[in-house]
Amino acid sequence: MEANIRIYPLVSVVSVNWNQAEVTRLMLDSLQHISYPAVETLVVDNGSTRGDLSDISSIYSRTRLIRSEENLGFAGGNNLAFPNVEGKYILLLNNDTEVPPSFLAPLVSYLEENPHVGIVCPKLFFFDHQDRLQFAGATPFHPLTIRNKKFGFGETDQGQYDHIKEIGFANGACMLFRASLLEEVGNLYEGYFLYYEELDFCEKVKAAGYEIHMVPQSKIFHKVSFTTGKRSPLKTYYLHRNRLLFVRRNSRAFFHPWAACYFWLVVTPVSILKHLVKGNYEHVKALLNSIAWLRSHNSQEEEGTTINIKLTNPI
Repeated sequence: MEANIRIYPLVSVVSVNWNQAEVTRLMLDSLQHISYPAVETLVVDNGSTRGDLSDISSIYSRTRLIRSEENLGFAGGNNLAFPNVEGKYILLLNNDTEVPPSFLAPLVSYLEENPHVGIVCPKLFFFDHQDRLQFAGATPFHPLTIRNKKFGFGETDQGQYDHIKEIGFANGACMLFRASLLEEVGNLYEGYFLYYEELDFCEKVKAAGYEIHMVPQSKIFHKVSFTTGKRSPLKTYYLHRNRLLFVRRNSRAFFHPWAACYFWLVVTPVSILKHLVKGNYEHVKALLNSIAWLRSHNSQEEEGTTINIKLTNPI
């Protein structure tokens, strides 16, 4: 696909760092070797209390550091960078990824050739098991359960997902979108703080009439555990809380009350019971705290009001 790009539009890579300076440097190292020639990189240091990135502008070409004195969360960190981007396209790239030299051109080329597509993403592979897929697309969310099917997780890549396809949402670890979408649909919603932000953004982009596609000619490597392991109580808290926020913000009118009922009457008690049976009492505490938060913010989120949330200890 690279040969199809006659003029290389500028891509603004945005990555958020929180206390992972060395991991971020490895991501920047990989970006220095990509074949796509028109790239700027903005790293948001999101209230880090350890690790120094102050020298990256002098070490890495076309790289800028944006410093936040507080942790603004995934959405807030990315939003802080958006007013400073100059590219036609914006690439959200997790700092715990590394990219091969040829990963970017197929994504840019596809957006250039398909104006009805708003967001594209590559195939994601586990960094420590580079023949194993982490993400090769997903179906849209079911309007009642807010569940969906993800493709490829843990599978050995044998070309079974080597076809471009429309997907329900892109993976926030690496997603390329038109910068003009920020004018059309707005920034990432900061009320989530952790998890669901890119899903919410994808829903807004689809509502604006665009499609989201997975382009398998592009791939990256993501430093997450191949075996999922136990969730931390912090992750349990935000995943449970944000699932209902997502319902409030994105459910269609008819399904909204039914999806909320399903969340409160099925998802919540089942989640608590599972952790009680396993003796995961810190996770039970996290779930109860997420419920308390949701009840205290019952109406504000439905109006899309941004609630100022800092990463204190919610559990």
